[in-house]
Amino acid sequence: MKPTMSPQSQAAQTISRNMKLVSHNELAGFGGVGEGINMQVTKNGRRILWLAHESAPKNFTGVDVTDPKNPKVIVQTDLPHERVRSNSLDVVGDIMAVAYQTKKVGDKPAGMDLFDISTPEKPKLISHFDASGPHSRGAHCVWFADGEYVHLTSGSADFEPTHPNDFQFYRIIDVRNPSKPVEVGRWHYPGTHKGDKEAPPPRHPTFDGGYRPHNVNVYPEHPDRAYVAYLDGGAMIFDISDKSKPKLISNWKYSPPYNGFCHTVMPLIGRDLLIVTDECTKDDGLDWPKLGWVVNAKVETNLVPMSTLPLPPVESFAKRGGRYGAHNLHENLPGPASFRSNTIVFGTFFNGGVRAFDTSNPYQPQEIAYYVPGKPAMSPKGAVQINDVWVDENGLVYAVDRFGGGLYAIEMTA
Repeated sequence: MKPTMSPQSQAAQTISRNMKLVSHNELAGFGGVGEGINMQVTKNGRRILWLAHESAPKNFTGVDVTDPKNPKVIVQTDLPHERVRSNSLDVVGDIMAVAYQTKKVGDKPAGMDLFDISTPEKPKLISHFDASGPHSRGAHCVWFADGEYVHLTSGSADFEPTHPNDFQFYRIIDVRNPSKPVEVGRWHYPGTHKGDKEAPPPRHPTFDGGYRPHNVNVYPEHPDRAYVAYLDGGAMIFDISDKSKPKLISNWKYSPPYNGFCHTVMPLIGRDLLIVTDECTKDDGLDWPKLGWVVNAKVETNLVPMSTLPLPPVESFAKRGGRYGAHNLHENLPGPASFRSNTIVFGTFFNGGVRAFDTSNPYQPQEIAYYVPGKPAMSPKGAVQINDVWVDENGLVYAVDRFGGGLYAIEMTA
């Protein structure tokens, strides 16, 4: 019998099914990308992929992918200091929103910047929305899809949490005048703000991820609905027909018994389904299982789980290096260069790479393709950590590594 290969040896090798590499770019040696990817199509037809970085020293990078076989870094900006990261961005037309989160409360810059990217090589700051404060770490994630409102997961100067892990809440920012962004509405989990009449929510006994929002998804097909992942608070649907008063419609809370950290809630438009992903936050499978769920949302007030997306085999990946489990999705954003489907779902799984699923049968979703790059050079985790994914309207997949790996352009072959 031949000896089996160790997980560490396996991690050095690229494995794939129905996907092949088109190109790879290490982003001038700063290949650690966060969870902000969006594609701009310029007025002269160029295609610019914008990437937010996981940590300092870089803020965001613009990559010209007009020829995806030869991606070119055209601009790369710096953060003011190492205690802040950009992590998340979105693009509408020639305006880009970038979130800034600090390592410690009270630090700056914290909040959101708006940039004019009409000349991609020379992004120009339009305005800064300040979300700093004595108990705030700024903004973690932006959703900017309609050109009018940014849905922000953020702290503020006037928000003091009852628990240090609950330092952000849901804010709606009017950016119709991009030079003067202004908050028009907000919502926080009852009991997480000092002065609430409700008691603070219970903590997970082992994995306390906090009660704060991660992603907010709002689509033009349903502009009166916000789909919010609230970490240990679970998956939520809001009525935002009155943006000054977001109204909670439903809350599917599944932690405990599961290990929390609800990351993304994405509706499959027209099918009354949600794809809900957790985020793995611990190395070596410590917080396994972190899942991608298929949820029945036919009755908005009664969200019911139906199935889960197949995970990479725990036996092969849990100890492969770094994080193992679900994370980001390609979120079907509107725009000229975004793939949209109500059946095919793309997700990232850290050391399990980027994967595609067919949800035609929501009770038995099928994995149809994956690409797991070999260990990037100088990887601190011993394996790739695919952090986020963008799929263009032609089905070309762009996946990014959390540390040094950079950008992978990948083609579906089936």
